Amino acid sequence: METFQRLESEVRGYCRNWPVVFDKAVGSHVYDESGKPYLDFFAGAGSLNYGHNNPELKTSLIEYLTDDRIVHSLDAYSVAKREFLKTFEDVILKPRNLDYKIQFPGPAGNNAVEAALKLARKYTGRQTIINFTNGFHGMTLGALAVTGNSMKRGGAGVPLDHVATMPFDNYLDGKTPDFLWLRTLLDDSGSGLDAPAAVIVEAIQGEGGINVASSEWLRGLSELCQEYGILLILDDIQMGCGRTGKFFSFEEAGIVPDIVTLSKSISGYGLPMALTLFKRELDVWEPGEHNGTFRGFNPAMVTGAEALRRFWSDGAFAEATIAKGDMVQARLAEMAAEHADFGAHVRGRGLARGLAFDAEGGIAKKVAAESFDRGLLLETSGPEDEVAKLLPPLTATEEELTAGLDIMADAARAAVKAAAQPA
Repeated sequence: METFQRLESEVRGYCRNWPVVFDKAVGSHVYDESGKPYLDFFAGAGSLNYGHNNPELKTSLIEYLTDDRIVHSLDAYSVAKREFLKTFEDVILKPRNLDYKIQFPGPAGNNAVEAALKLARKYTGRQTIINFTNGFHGMTLGALAVTGNSMKRGGAGVPLDHVATMPFDNYLDGKTPDFLWLRTLLDDSGSGLDAPAAVIVEAIQGEGGINVASSEWLRGLSELCQEYGILLILDDIQMGCGRTGKFFSFEEAGIVPDIVTLSKSISGYGLPMALTLFKRELDVWEPGEHNGTFRGFNPAMVTGAEALRRFWSDGAFAEATIAKGDMVQARLAEMAAEHADFGAHVRGRGLARGLAFDAEGGIAKKVAAESFDRGLLLETSGPEDEVAKLLPPLTATEEELTAGLDIMADAARAAVKAAAQPA
């Protein structure tokens, strides 16, 4: 570890919870340099929905590279980009009756969000963005401004302005009707809320604690946006590409956002790639008005197109993910019942799940640590790290899911036992 500790910045994070040096990875497993296997319920924070080194995607990538095909092209035309665009249109957009233009904003999710915010402000001529409690949208300044986490916001070092934060679904425990506060502010010329350019929302808040917005709430938000002429930005960076079952996390609600951001698993292989999708009439960009050196990473387009063809040409993969999610939900419900005295309860949809505990006591963090000691990788989420968060590869087998959940159950018992002991 000496090399990392001597040379790498103190900003490093995940390695502090997983103090080993990883070397290889296949499917749902990663291996440290000694060869010890770890079952991966983290999946690159949702960047590896199809597992590590998926063989079909790897073959397409190797063939592309060994044939000396173009790798870096900025936003020049390329065969790989054309193939990705056509495949995305045929496999994803047309079957869902979505008429989106596609922007390659840069290789990371925060760049997709920055492009979405800039475009919304340019199109509407307004500045204010509505965001929601416990939302997370990235670490660059624009994306950070619409993020709720106080620790991450505090790292900005400058005011994070031109936003207004509203309660996410069920934030007030049903005590206030949905959108009452927002509607009141929008209708009152003395409220001090400038006319918003857009709202930005996650259908499921991953980093915020696996908080699931109901379909009814999302439909209500969409209707409010249409009523007041506000653009709806749906951040699908972590929960898209099938994480919740369907390709987009908002499909279940039957809404059509004005702008959608995608990243993480859109390349299919863990390669950097991001997309900002928007309704055709919103395409008011001037050439080069939002750009980036690595927005044309062709290898990611190659693996991304292959992933779309192999996993999304019919509904079988989505159905399998939903079935696996139901299985995980049932097991987590058993764990929650076992530890009900510690406030344990289950959150999530599809294969984005969480076992939440009372914020006090740090039990979820202990669950993650005990899981690592037993050979399972998972992280925590929520403002107090109160949720043990599961994002296994969507390609994980039922046997792998069962094995991981068995480890987690043992880890939860150990964590609760430790928390119950007097200090």
